[in-house]
Amino acid sequence: MGLTYILQQLLTGISLGGAYALIAVGYSMVYGILMLINFAHADIFMMAGYFMIFSFAALPWPLAIVVVILGTILLGVVIEKSAYKPLRSAPRMSIMISAIGMSYLLQNLATYLFSALPQAYPAIPALKRLIKIGDLNSSLVTFITPIITIILVALLMILLKRTKIGMAMRAVSKDYDTAKLMGIKIDQIISLTFVIGSALAAIGSILYFTDRMSVTPFSGTLLGLKCFVAAVLGGIGSVPGAVIGGFIIGITETTLIAMGYSTFSNAFTFLILIIILMVRPTGLLGETLTEKV
Repeated sequence: MGLTYILQQLLTGISLGGAYALIAVGYSMVYGILMLINFAHADIFMMAGYFMIFSFAALPWPLAIVVVILGTILLGVVIEKSAYKPLRSAPRMSIMISAIGMSYLLQNLATYLFSALPQAYPAIPALKRLIKIGDLNSSLVTFITPIITIILVALLMILLKRTKIGMAMRAVSKDYDTAKLMGIKIDQIISLTFVIGSALAAIGSILYFTDRMSVTPFSGTLLGLKCFVAAVLGGIGSVPGAVIGGFIIGITETTLIAMGYSTFSNAFTFLILIIILMVRPTGLLGETLTEKV
């Protein structure tokens, strides 16, 4: 196993981890604000794949990307308003059941509209262009995925740390009821959280499917579990933790496949989660939360 092969696999793992990180951030943000596992998040990612297939057929690719991001944001907000907002004061289990139901609804809707057969994802010319750096050969999307991820997360952290909206989001995350009493517009903050999470899911979808070239109604199922594991691994509710978790999962999965253990790569992902939770239940960067009675 030569150095070039190792570096090539490491590049692939970092790229895959970047896509995982973008999805994991969406899980982590929604949990941080609502204490809710948004099970439909991975299916929003899947629907973004179908949006691109049809947008690319009718529009130039730069415009198609914009349409996909806007369409995915709209879908995320509609889900929040229709499935989660009416249950805001309901028991947490009711909201979780609603999230699971929305996930299955999106999967079945996609199956009904597009069939269960894999649909070819369009080859975006700029992203599929082959790049050679030294002995490394790969498409441009493989090289730029981790870069885009880091830039987007850095911008998100600036939003959260340096703006009034970010301060409001952090206040809601720390204490929902107190933030409401302080006059923070909770509904707007929650909607903004879904806007950001859905936009990241759309961008992650474009980067992920461009490398894998096919979409099915169930493309988000296993990937969603992996990204959820990444969020928990890094510390659910922590944006940097979700990013670190995403890269760990991506690199580990690619390494196992390169070593010939592809059969166990998915199982090993969950084994990592179990080990981390045994050693540090809050995840790598998570904080211990005290439940108010």
